[in-house]
Amino acid sequence: MPPEAVTEHWGSEDARKQAAYLGMWVFIATEVLLFAGLFTAYGVYRSVYPEAFRAAQLTMEVGLGTLNTFLLVTSSIVVALAVHAVRGNRPGLGGALLLLAALLGVVFLVVKGVEYAHHVKDGGLPGDAYRFTEVPRVGASLFFTLYYLLTGFHALHVTVGVSVLTVLGVRSASGTFGPAYATPVELGGMYWHLVDVIWLFVYPILYLS
Repeated sequence: MPPEAVTEHWGSEDARKQAAYLGMWVFIATEVLLFAGLFTAYGVYRSVYPEAFRAAQLTMEVGLGTLNTFLLVTSSIVVALAVHAVRGNRPGLGGALLLLAALLGVVFLVVKGVEYAHHVKDGGLPGDAYRFTEVPRVGASLFFTLYYLLTGFHALHVTVGVSVLTVLGVRSASGTFGPAYATPVELGGMYWHLVDVIWLFVYPILYLS
């Protein structure tokens, strides 16, 4: 739908933007609640099985987790630069930056896939499938269950974000967006920053704490 038609439907450009931002903030709030519940579950079970959780945590590949943190933080900066470029009437540059951020997201998923493959090979699986002999099963299997839930849900969000950034990048490069119509790019940027912030909580509790 062209921006003129959208503006006419809402009555004014400001009303359209306010409605779009309100919807995004509501969505972000629901996502925060989802991950807050998972973080709370992790904290509760870690307090019940502190030694098993710590032993399981020592099997995490900190190097890969740190690399993924670098990739997401960098991509978040790139998205911020893309939004600035679109607002500054440089949609071509903005589109290129959005596609670069999407590429970094794909690399993140590849690295996470490599990490998953290593865990599966070692037997670090969730629930009854757990067979990692180096770490006692009691408590450790629960750690890996929560690990896959946290990182799996996050990876799903990254996948959605990569798709969104790709579409926005192509449309921006074609000249769809600019100073007068940058809201979709801004909202896509908000979603990607959410993905980044969530990982900044996931990373320390699973790899460092």
